[in-house]
Amino acid sequence: EVLALLVLVYPLLWGLALHLHSAVTGSYIPGTHSIAFISCLNEQIARDIARAIMDKKLAACVNILPKSSALYFWKGELEESTEILLLVKTRTSKIGELSDYVRSIHPFEIPEILSLRIDQGNPLYLKWIEESVPRH
Repeated sequence: EVLALLVLVYPLLWGLALHLHSAVTGSYIPGTHSIAFISCLNEQIARDIARAIMDKKLAACVNILPKSSALYFWKGELEESTEILLLVKTRTSKIGELSDYVRSIHPFEIPEILSLRIDQGNPLYLKWIEESVPRH
């Protein structure tokens, strides 16, 4: 039972230790923040989704990138389309909620929602993301 308890508590204690270290030293914990990529059919849909994400405070910033060409397989056929890409900067802890929310409002049957953890960056910018996106 003690071993099972240690296995359950260790990740929590390790996370707490990392956050305490970060608070004391002012250093960034790699992976605390993420960038999510969301593709959209057109600029209006992209703007609507970006605004909805910001209204829910699920991101500090959403960039709307101009049209790009995409080639992909859909139902066994090679398709080609133009898409608008959103780059969403947020807390890694918000990615699940962000993904659920975007899937609920996105017109695609299977929207592209991918995220990558931020390993390093401008400390002041990363602090700004932290301050801009509520923890809860």
